[in-house]
Amino acid sequence: MSAVVAMVTDESASRIALIVPTYRRPQDLTRCLQAIAGQERAPDQVIVVRREGDELTQQVLLGPLAAGMDLTIVTVREGGVVAALNAGLTEVDADIVAFTDDDAAPRARWLAQIESRFAADDGMGGLGGRDWVHQHGRLEDDSRPTVGRITWFGRCIGHHHLGIGPARAVDTLKGVNMSFRARALEGLRFDSRLRGGGAQVCNEMGVSLAVKRRGWKLVYDPEVAVDHYPAIRHDEDKRNTFSVEAIYNTAFNETLLLCEHFGRWRRYLFLAWAFAIGHRASPGLLQWVRALFTEPREATPRFRATWAARLAAWRVARC
Repeated sequence: MSAVVAMVTDESASRIALIVPTYRRPQDLTRCLQAIAGQERAPDQVIVVRREGDELTQQVLLGPLAAGMDLTIVTVREGGVVAALNAGLTEVDADIVAFTDDDAAPRARWLAQIESRFAADDGMGGLGGRDWVHQHGRLEDDSRPTVGRITWFGRCIGHHHLGIGPARAVDTLKGVNMSFRARALEGLRFDSRLRGGGAQVCNEMGVSLAVKRRGWKLVYDPEVAVDHYPAIRHDEDKRNTFSVEAIYNTAFNETLLLCEHFGRWRRYLFLAWAFAIGHRASPGLLQWVRALFTEPREATPRFRATWAARLAAWRVARC
């Protein structure tokens, strides 16, 4: 990410680059580009990253909508969102770098709000907001007060799609709706060690924690919103389908990033909690026992995959 350089020519204005990784979701990408074209504050750069051989995406990028948007199109050979995000970062020439997914539609004031929030807080290195999830034609309108936190023992609380209340400091942002000050990202990259053929879950947690370690503040503001239409994933993680490989990847990525982020005693505390309790997606002993009654066919394979992954991540982590 060393190519990310802040190019400030006017103290009162910022250049905003927007990165959109995409793969085989032509209808979703079209909706996303339409939302970008409708921003009250236009982006200074729109960087779309596609994978080599993805003809469905290429058709959209050769169409009239894309032709009128002055897009920077980057093509990658390697699969996975990490490679796409890192390739997009090499093209950035801006003060603020915003990210969204191809299955999202940023609301009209999204970039204007991002610009004003960064202008108002020099100590803010990253900003996230709510992604309003539309599933099967239904809007998820539940709410949670706690968003984007990592507890002292290592439990990760997301809920970015359900956040309510005022803007506040958080530990992690969510990739579908996040932006960073370019200076906060300088020299950083998304972690290429993360497992997964497509989504590579927790990639945004890695870069969020790296920015925090540099002393920058991360802020979550539910008013900075996008609409999110979770689309099919073309990899081992089909979202709502049981997959031992996807379970392994999630547990590996979470363990790797937390072990490297925590100090020595917190690493051991995290592993103790993870083994004794854990959470539903990556169970420890107590969650495994609970799942024996609620999901008996999946409980033991999930537990085994989780702990094979956690041990493998511990060996890889730079602890």
